[in-house]
Amino acid sequence: MKLMIYVMNKPENLDKFLKELNKQSIKGATIVSSTGMGRRLAGSDDIPWIGSLKAILDTPRSESKVIMLALPDEQVKTVYDIIEQVGGDLTQPNTGIAFTVPIDSIKGYKG
Repeated sequence: MKLMIYVMNKPENLDKFLKELNKQSIKGATIVSSTGMGRRLAGSDDIPWIGSLKAILDTPRSESKVIMLALPDEQVKTVYDIIEQVGGDLTQPNTGIAFTVPIDSIKGYKG
């Protein structure tokens, strides 16, 4: 069993992503709105190097979605495939990040 965490940098793709999960009978995702550290610091004038950071972060996105899913090991590849189908190639800038961590114990899982 794995916990997959996916930071979706294009929240406009969220509904499509969830529909694709549902098509594969993957349910139970938890979604949290988030802002990355770089974006948060870019709004501050307290740190001298922030000006160059602002230039790097010139995309209009101000929010991401963090999607967490408890998954049987055999569903991990399916979710990675959906992520790249909907959100784009994760090796490219500003597409997001996804990773898994082992779940040693779980209660309340309805899989």
